[in-house]
Amino acid sequence: MAHRRIAARSRSFAAMSATTCGAARLAPELASGLASTLLRPAVSARFPAEPARLVSVVVATYNMGRYLADAVESALAQSYPEVEVVIVDDGSTDDTPDIVQRWRQHPRVRLHRQANGGQARAKNTGIRLSRGAFVAFLDADDVWLPDKLAWQIPLFEGRPEVGVVYSDQEKMDYLGKPLPQAPMRLHRGWVSGPLLIENFVSFPTAVVRRAHLEQYGAFDESLRMGIDYDLWLRLSAHCQFDFIAKATARYRVWAGQMSSNYRERYRSGIRIMRNFLQSNPDAVAPALIRNAWAHTYTGRGNVTLWRGRDLHGALLDYARALSFRPLHWPAWRALLRSFITSREPA
Repeated sequence: MAHRRIAARSRSFAAMSATTCGAARLAPELASGLASTLLRPAVSARFPAEPARLVSVVVATYNMGRYLADAVESALAQSYPEVEVVIVDDGSTDDTPDIVQRWRQHPRVRLHRQANGGQARAKNTGIRLSRGAFVAFLDADDVWLPDKLAWQIPLFEGRPEVGVVYSDQEKMDYLGKPLPQAPMRLHRGWVSGPLLIENFVSFPTAVVRRAHLEQYGAFDESLRMGIDYDLWLRLSAHCQFDFIAKATARYRVWAGQMSSNYRERYRSGIRIMRNFLQSNPDAVAPALIRNAWAHTYTGRGNVTLWRGRDLHGALLDYARALSFRPLHWPAWRALLRSFITSREPA
């Protein structure tokens, strides 16, 4: 498994059940109360773009003052002109409240501050406050490349079956220096099967049709981690995905990210997988389901051994992986290697 926060970016995670979906749905009945919570007038009075082509960029942030300006400016600098940015400060205690004041009078920026409620709630608030036909997500420590939306939005045009467009990404360290990364295989069309095995949708690269978020739900606020993967899988049961085969965003890797908590990441991921399969029993072929479980438990066994130095726990996970696919070579390889060393391969 991989990926960072939420969100990030956990591999082999899946989506939530139909009963859980309701908790994450947008709440139109709250719209009448939103105006009083905004820190500046609604953008609609001053922003001339047609909402049908407008992309709303949701930037949910918590104590990311040191990176926030770069993220927001990368969204405002898009060569695609029809963009609004919704910044949700989720109760930051650093200098974020001061930093956002630079955009207080910006005609394409909305500001909102709320008590800390977690990343899912903050992102859902941003969706509620936005008005574009498309919604994109940019975490405060990531940045977009200038032509991201100009490359991606045309893939939606004349194709109502496409609900999500994503892309490859670049990685950088906490200082913004490029980092090496393994190639990721991207998929298009109906992607529930490959997505169940591995989360290949990079969060800061994804653009979603707003109508799908309204119909099938936004982020599940009961999840602490894996909220992006849960959303992608849930949407994958209802719409097709497409991608741009080049990087459109730079994703920052640093020590404070939520995805470094591998135990919680896998716990959330397994819950998401089970719920998705219960809600969509016919969405993925049985052979792919077995492969997904084998991949997941092999991955958890690896990090249990490499990071937790827990050989017993790792062996249990490798055995469970093999119970789903007896000939799953990655599990056999990891099992044999575990008797030699607990160090992660270089």
